[in-house]
Amino acid sequence: MCEQRNTKDAVLKGMLLRCPHCGEGKLFRSYLKVAPSCQHCGLDLTPQRADDGPAYIVILIVCHLVGFALHLTYKSFLDHPLMLALILGTGVIVLSLAMLPPVKGMVIAIQWAKGMHGFGAKAG
Repeated sequence: MCEQRNTKDAVLKGMLLRCPHCGEGKLFRSYLKVAPSCQHCGLDLTPQRADDGPAYIVILIVCHLVGFALHLTYKSFLDHPLMLALILGTGVIVLSLAMLPPVKGMVIAIQWAKGMHGFGAKAG
């Protein structure tokens, strides 16, 4: 097993889209494309297996927020249901797109901190 890694620090670094090991290098090379390695410390990021996990987490959070907002705004838009659908739909898209990179960074950081997949094989 690998050395003990601080999960909380790694998660905070991942949510800031930074390398979970050093916190300096960029975690992504584009919107959701994970960099092959950290350009600062050289940590190999190819073992990460975030896959669909971040999308499920984002859907869970966004649907709860929009469901709550629907209850608060329903009476105000009773005569304009299309306007309510457009407002909430736009909110869902914007919030989902904004949350995906930090949540994916968090998932990758958790994998690194716990030594999951290939992250536990080498000290890093």
